[in-house]
Amino acid sequence: MKKIISVLLAVVLVFGLSVSAFAIDVKQPLKFGEDGKFSIMHITDTHLDSDNVDDSVWLIGQALDRENPDLVVITGDNVDNDDDAEVTKGYITKLMNTFEERNIPVAVTFGNHDSERGAMSREDLMAFYNTFSCSVSVDDGPLLTGCGTYNLPIMSSDGTKIKFNVWVFDSNDYDDEGEYGWVKKDQVEWYKATSDALRLLNGGEKVYSLAFQHIIVPEVYDALKKADGKTVFAFEHIFNKGDYYMFDPENVNYGTLNETPCSGKQNDGQFDAMVEKGDVLAIFTGHDHTNAFGVRHKDIDIMNSLSTRYNGDAFSTQYGYRMLVIDENDTSTYESKVVHWYDMITFENMAEFGTNKTAFSVAFTGMFQKFFQNLWREMVSMFTGRTISYPDK
Repeated sequence: MKKIISVLLAVVLVFGLSVSAFAIDVKQPLKFGEDGKFSIMHITDTHLDSDNVDDSVWLIGQALDRENPDLVVITGDNVDNDDDAEVTKGYITKLMNTFEERNIPVAVTFGNHDSERGAMSREDLMAFYNTFSCSVSVDDGPLLTGCGTYNLPIMSSDGTKIKFNVWVFDSNDYDDEGEYGWVKKDQVEWYKATSDALRLLNGGEKVYSLAFQHIIVPEVYDALKKADGKTVFAFEHIFNKGDYYMFDPENVNYGTLNETPCSGKQNDGQFDAMVEKGDVLAIFTGHDHTNAFGVRHKDIDIMNSLSTRYNGDAFSTQYGYRMLVIDENDTSTYESKVVHWYDMITFENMAEFGTNKTAFSVAFTGMFQKFFQNLWREMVSMFTGRTISYPDK
């Protein structure tokens, strides 16, 4: 069923764990192109259902044709999990066929909504995703908490060595009190062991990487500034009621913070482990649909991407995708850009899309929403002296 093979590396003596899994697609290995570049499209929170699946998949297809990524990573809240498994499979099929038709590898993990209801478990969902040849996703089985925690090595353009790495984590759904999930301790230990194993394979040099998961890490609040009180573009801490946070002008900030970052309440040390290992450049999440921002903390970018779906005529400023590019000549950095649907489809390029109603809706609503959003931000900056929107990264 799977189109990948797990290469098990014994790390008992060195790392104190039984095994660590490296996922490598045998038929279609992930590697840098002849130009030395590797591009990743981050898609998240598609929330596909009967109302939006066709329009959302059409927009995703347009984005794929525009960007032609080497890999797509989908980070949860993917489809509505229906009480009829065949309905759920229908949504997944429409989504995955979009990549299958273009021969684009896809890595999938899950969010809090994927299995909170419906007929299919996380394992059932992953098994079905892996029936598509474009899937490079891994069901880690009983080895780790959750389903969909794995890594994808990116080979050099000549195929001779591991040059970069992509981490994919299942940040789980909820705790026993109904609060959002987080990456658990055994997943953290797996990450640390696998990071060390990659370093060994790379002659003692760390393999730089990007990480992807659904729910943002709690350390995001450490990178923000606590406000004196409730004020415009300051948002209440998800757990510490009465505490408000906003961009810290003395920190490195990207994009726009439009709502409270909704992290898990508990913390098993994932971010600290990444700081310790020093290989993760950035960790990309979804979950908070209106946020397209990033903050720097302890040399790691904590990034949130837009919801990648169509939602009628409402809130087009919330929806789009993120593109990432790595150059194998310097894997210690990366390029990133946020693309809103209204950036991709405007009245200037409407001729490309003919009479497509989805394209017209995006262009029309986007024109007005972009204008008023920018006007509001300028007014806030004028009257408060605060920078509330930074250049996207």
